[in-house]
Amino acid sequence: MKQDFLQSQKEYILENGFAVINSIFSVNEIEKIAHVIRNIDTSKENFSKSEDLFAIRQFLKEIPEINELIFNENIKTIIREIFGVRYVAVKSIYFDKPEKSNWYVAYHQDLTISVDKKLEMAGFGPWTTKQNQFAVQPPLSILENIYTIRIHLDDTDENNGALKVVPKSHAKGIYRPETIDWTVETEEICNVEKGGIMIMKPLILHGSNRTTNGKKRRVIHIEFSDMELPQELKWSERLN
Repeated sequence: MKQDFLQSQKEYILENGFAVINSIFSVNEIEKIAHVIRNIDTSKENFSKSEDLFAIRQFLKEIPEINELIFNENIKTIIREIFGVRYVAVKSIYFDKPEKSNWYVAYHQDLTISVDKKLEMAGFGPWTTKQNQFAVQPPLSILENIYTIRIHLDDTDENNGALKVVPKSHAKGIYRPETIDWTVETEEICNVEKGGIMIMKPLILHGSNRTTNGKKRRVIHIEFSDMELPQELKWSERLN
């Protein structure tokens, strides 16, 4: 990937809050990743399964052998050149929307981070605890600093739950979805090819529709930050 291409993508993301870059993984690389996922023990408590959704929280921690497949040269270059040399993975989830899934997601922002413990701290809250995992809404400066990469293991478009976003909404702080003014905002569907990625800022308003074409959608969602958390608080999934 050329330097000027990466620079233009960086500028586009900072202005619009997202970008799609295809051909980041070869067909062979995607098949290797899918093979590892197919062969894991799905009975662990971080794995949740319903007919609408299969998800693995703390994905990179639960399946460490997948890390070298995910962090190929293209991804490492994107992290270094678009995010910054000090950015590390701080949260990861794998989603599988099956072919017959009715799962849809209303417009929202990603407002929480995963941390190792619960501490009463100014600017941090509300808190949630699920299966001994702690999530908290941190100060805005921490959220504004995060980049998310979504790796697509399948072709994804508006018919099988591609993300829809409100461009530039990431720059408007906490933005309640019920207050979206569609006379000034626009919606964009982020079609991504198999082996491509979507990069987004977590504060961009995003959602997805139900699958209507009978095609599955598998996505690996990884969040990155270069910030240390205050006091004794630590990212629960931090990986260099």
